[in-house]
Amino acid sequence: MAKIKVGINGYGTIGKRVATAVAAQGDMEVVGITKARPNFEAKAALAEGFDIYVPAESVESFEKAGVPFAGTFDGLLMKADIMVDCTPGDMGKGFKEKYQAAGVKAIFQGGEEHGLTGVSFNSTANYKESWGAQFSRVVSCNTTALLRTLSPLDREFKVTSAYVSLVRRAADPGDSKGGPINGLEPSVSLPTHHGKDVQSIMPWLDINSMAIKASTTLMHIQTVMVELSKEVSQDDVIALFRRCPRVMMVNSREGIKSTCQIIEMGRDMGRSRGDVYEVVLWEDGIRVVGSTLYYYQAVHQEADVIPENVDCIRSMCKMMEGPESVARTNAAMGIDHRDGMHVRLQYSRRPSL
Repeated sequence: MAKIKVGINGYGTIGKRVATAVAAQGDMEVVGITKARPNFEAKAALAEGFDIYVPAESVESFEKAGVPFAGTFDGLLMKADIMVDCTPGDMGKGFKEKYQAAGVKAIFQGGEEHGLTGVSFNSTANYKESWGAQFSRVVSCNTTALLRTLSPLDREFKVTSAYVSLVRRAADPGDSKGGPINGLEPSVSLPTHHGKDVQSIMPWLDINSMAIKASTTLMHIQTVMVELSKEVSQDDVIALFRRCPRVMMVNSREGIKSTCQIIEMGRDMGRSRGDVYEVVLWEDGIRVVGSTLYYYQAVHQEADVIPENVDCIRSMCKMMEGPESVARTNAAMGIDHRDGMHVRLQYSRRPSL
């Protein structure tokens, strides 16, 4: 079977991770990435062996900087079967028109509105809805994390309502535009978009959310309260979460008490860029009172949507069913867990022997 030819539009926080993940898949290849500026990320892309394509207006700056490139953006569209758009939010409409004109499929990120594509994607909850679609949207990091736990809870026990409170990182580690922030900033436009984004995939779910922006760059934390249709045991809930393929269970008694320790664990596991692709739940923070479930989960905002993009490619290109795609993506990216003990795996463009 011929490999799917994937182009990555944008090589920033998400784009470079998507490129590395796609390159690790045996049934896909990265045919090029785009950069608008000849900065350190462009040079990193070259070091990884990725061809760079630039906007026509950036040709001169790349030539002056002596950074080689393979062609312009239109040239990449001619090579790709599907584009993964990782440009900043609100740029999607203009690029969608270009993808449409070129007859190329495209995936957008959670910074765009659901209405841009009419289809939003999560491998846990609705893999099949993007099957064969020309355009789809991988939901945001927080929404991805919520769907990974709420969707199986709903299938197993039936969720009647959910309330989520988020403590959000203020900026990514590589983003210094806003400078240091010494304070907490509530999102006063309520309810926040996170619950609405979940409903773009689970429209029947009664869910509301609030959020606070905190002076940290590492991760988000979500506090989740779920009303179930019946009383369940704590053990039943834990057993369910343990069966979920991208849910990592940790325990504060083992020293993982905060997001900084989760990030350190990702580094110790030998992950590419130290990324934690799973949503991380504190097992000793799960409580059930009657039919009300409480839990905490941590979200690595740079990483958890990356395997979702890979699965979305397979769904849109009709390559394989959801469970098979998730298993293949996880194996290629070193995402594995067995009873809370995580296998240390590292992936790169060249498979280790």
